[in-house]
Amino acid sequence: MTANDPPPHYRGRFAPSPTGRLHFGSLVAALGSWLLARHHAGTWLVRVEDLDPPREVPGAAQRQLDTLAAFGLVPDAPVVWQSARQDLYATALTRLLDDGSAFECRCSRSDLAAAGGIHRACVASDPVRAPAIRLRVPDGTRVAFEDGLQGAVEQQVDREVGDVVLRRADGFWAYQLAVVVDDADQGITDVVRGADLLDSTPRQILLQRALGLPTPRYLHLPLIVDAQGQKLSKSMASLPIDDDAPMPALLAAWQALGQPVERLAGIGSVSAAVQAAARGFRPDRLPKVTCMTFAASHNKPVAGAV
Repeated sequence: MTANDPPPHYRGRFAPSPTGRLHFGSLVAALGSWLLARHHAGTWLVRVEDLDPPREVPGAAQRQLDTLAAFGLVPDAPVVWQSARQDLYATALTRLLDDGSAFECRCSRSDLAAAGGIHRACVASDPVRAPAIRLRVPDGTRVAFEDGLQGAVEQQVDREVGDVVLRRADGFWAYQLAVVVDDADQGITDVVRGADLLDSTPRQILLQRALGLPTPRYLHLPLIVDAQGQKLSKSMASLPIDDDAPMPALLAAWQALGQPVERLAGIGSVSAAVQAAARGFRPDRLPKVTCMTFAASHNKPVAGAV
């Protein structure tokens, strides 16, 4: 790309895991990613991360897609399902194994307990245990990047994370490999997601470098938690949002993104509300915090910075 080339077309995505119905925190992330794509006149995609069958709830993926539609968040291209893309992950893994960037590891969690779960050398106690595949992280590996909302982020990956699992011992693909391969394959230029994944980004950048893939821009929205500081997916406050009466949750999500409620005041339909939101959205008002509280008041979600 030269100085005279046009910038790449903005391509964002929302990638839910089908472990249950969408909760308010997921709605905030979905709305934020959709609004930023619309602000940049870009494309917004949805990818279902259905690669962990033990954690998946039957029918949850379709319910999540139905909820997005009920809130006016419709992707600009057909939904992609990770479960249909396993050949892509296998090809990437083979490449990493062939060039020595990845290796087999038979260490269990108990084997690594003394090291706080951080793998720096294989210490497996069971030599016949089915192996996981890990990315080799050399000593002294540091990754730094500029987050679009949270600012400068730096991680000493070897000490803080260790050698990254790419395929689990049970044979399932690890999130880190799948998300990197998918973002590159779909041409994602901008990853907008919750701040719970902020510390995963350096290892994903490291994996992108190992595979020779482009690194997208990242922006991590505040993670929505309950009054006890628990992520909503693990909280009793995470009751599913109401597809049949979406406006209260939509307004609360809009406010959680730092936008003035007056902008959507008096609008009765979801379609009109999201179009007004797209016109009036101001990225400079996004809260520069990594965590926000959530409470239910009169059955309406309310968010506030902490």
